[in-house]
Amino acid sequence: MQGQMNKPITDAVRLSGVTIAFPTARGGVFRAVEDADLSVAPGEFVAIVGPTGCGKSTLLNAAAGLLRPAAGSVTIAGQPLTTLNAAAGYLFQGDGLLPWKTARQNVALGLELRGTPRAAATAEAERWLGRVGLAGFGDRWPHQLSGGQRKRVALAQVLIRDPRILLMDEPFGPLDAQTRLIMGDLLLDLWSADRKAVLFVTHDLEEAIALADRVVIMSTGPSARIIGDFPITLDRPREIGDVKLTPAFQALHREIWGVLREQVMKAYAPSVTERAS
Repeated sequence: MQGQMNKPITDAVRLSGVTIAFPTARGGVFRAVEDADLSVAPGEFVAIVGPTGCGKSTLLNAAAGLLRPAAGSVTIAGQPLTTLNAAAGYLFQGDGLLPWKTARQNVALGLELRGTPRAAATAEAERWLGRVGLAGFGDRWPHQLSGGQRKRVALAQVLIRDPRILLMDEPFGPLDAQTRLIMGDLLLDLWSADRKAVLFVTHDLEEAIALADRVVIMSTGPSARIIGDFPITLDRPREIGDVKLTPAFQALHREIWGVLREQVMKAYAPSVTERAS
């Protein structure tokens, strides 16, 4: 028993020296991300921020098994990732709902594809619609739902499969500011129930700080690197609208923005030069 208690906890996700490269039309190589080291512990919420085009989504796709690193390795719970990450649920910026299926059918689809009988999958889909605040909306078609409601359906569609890891790529980006706050609080409420490992990509530094246990900063590309890793010491549970007003949040924002701002300005420098000329 003592040996089990002292056994080290294996990271849910670990990227070690990961470089992502793509061939160019002229026969060269474009290095999007270079020598990235990143870990997400079980139950940890990690947010990635950085300038536009720096490779945040590229790194997330490597963790999903959608991209193979040119160098380095990706391990999931200590095992090398050589195919799609079956332990992960992926929430994209777009909701990805099938327009010919109702909200209930969209949520149930993942279970049905696993072989769950339709009646059981439908019942579980109804339960999840209730958990995301859409009880009674199961018969609505995607075009009959607001952007926030479609995002709730997409979230239920991912969580119903009970993945150990959540990979989230700007999931609330298309939403208005008020709906983003509501969705952030909903995500934290659902996450707190079982503390999945989360890797969350966002352009919004305030959103990253309000949600995460750690905020990771990527440099401007090409050959983007991880240049900062900040623990977020804000108490949980959190209400995003309230926590943003606290002195502790504002101090963290100043500290992290001090590093991120330089990278954002570098990313925009060519555009500024072009306008000046």
